Amino acid sequence: MRCEIRHVTEYRYPKAAWDSFNQVRLHPTQEARQSVRSFHLHVVPQAEVTSHKDYFGAIVHHVHVHEQHTQLRIEAQAMVDTHALPDPVPTPVAALRGARGPLTEFLVPCPRVPAGAWPEVFGVTRPEDRDDLGEYLQNLNSFLYSQFTYDTGATEVDTPLAEFAQHGRGVCQDFTHAMLGVTRQLGIPSRYVSGYLYSGGEMRGAEATHAWVECFVPDYGWLGLDPTNNCVAREKHIKIGHGREYSDVSPVRGTYYGGGRGSMSVAVYVYGES
Repeated sequence: MRCEIRHVTEYRYPKAAWDSFNQVRLHPTQEARQSVRSFHLHVVPQAEVTSHKDYFGAIVHHVHVHEQHTQLRIEAQAMVDTHALPDPVPTPVAALRGARGPLTEFLVPCPRVPAGAWPEVFGVTRPEDRDDLGEYLQNLNSFLYSQFTYDTGATEVDTPLAEFAQHGRGVCQDFTHAMLGVTRQLGIPSRYVSGYLYSGGEMRGAEATHAWVECFVPDYGWLGLDPTNNCVAREKHIKIGHGREYSDVSPVRGTYYGGGRGSMSVAVYVYGES
């Protein structure tokens, strides 16, 4: 599937700001499930732009505006081809025992996915060693989808997982952190994925960057699962990058001098064709 993406972030300040510095993670990743045809970053006013790859391999752009300004516009444009991948072959949960060592960073607690008895909190049944891991993960994905309510006004970007667990209402970021809490406590290496979703009006979370989970399956690799939409991440999911939690892959964040209390708006447009 060919997808075109426009992601526009605008900052407005009541007074002049200067030395605005932003980290921008909007460049889709290049991997087996997708090919990046093009990527362009447009910044107004004129900015100094550099880039590097972060610890997890994502391309990060650094946008530095030296001059005074009351508005900053960062627009990313990308064209990506996504590819269908086969589902994993039956693999027992017990196969994870020899695969966890190198993936410890996707098992240990982190600030937004702290330690806790999350399987019990969310009423999840623990798997048996003989259970098929891929099937169990897809069933877990469906179960969590059924337990939570998608509500864009229920949480903020820094809402703790424990608060989401109490109310069960939130957005894709919350659904994803909840699934990470469960799978990591079950000993399944799992990572947070940031990206885009081509929904055609059918799926939730396409109005901005989207989030889902990748769980490790031995002899297969990373299986993408979207608990917000009760589906496997396939051609309609365009990946930007992954990390332990949202903070590792936040799309745009930065600092500036002056300006007063600014405001930010974000618009995301994803067009696709088979």
